Amino acid sequence: MSQPRSAPPAVGPPAASGSDAWARASALAGDWAPVAGRILLALVLAWFGYHELVRPGLWTGYVPVVSPASSLAIVAVLVHGWLLLVLAVALAAGVATRLAALLAAVLLAEIVISLTISGGLSDLTLRDAGVLGLAITLTGVSQRRLVLRR
Repeated sequence: MSQPRSAPPAVGPPAASGSDAWARASALAGDWAPVAGRILLALVLAWFGYHELVRPGLWTGYVPVVSPASSLAIVAVLVHGWLLLVLAVALAAGVATRLAALLAAVLLAEIVISLTISGGLSDLTLRDAGVLGLAITLTGVSQRRLVLRR
């Protein structure tokens, strides 16, 4: 009678258990999610900043208290557009990211409050509230990936 053959010894690292893979994926997401949030917020700010600079007349109706036909409304939209673009570049480039996120949150809070007062709750207002939430969240991120340092 022959003896049963034993399995050959395993070569290489042991197979990762499901919880190990989950822990690694969770750590990876935790490390890179703030970067993704920063880039996505920068894209939104750049998109609207660009459009405010290219066609300010389309945005003057959102300037509170000032007549949409006034030159003051055009200037306000242009200044707002430049601020959005500067904040977008700072966030995307990783320059003073928490400060840029805080300033973006202030601008977005102004937008949400103004939209709510003028038109009540709408899909537009709630979308901007979500973007505001992202900006507020990024003000608290101290983790530093893909940022410029001194």
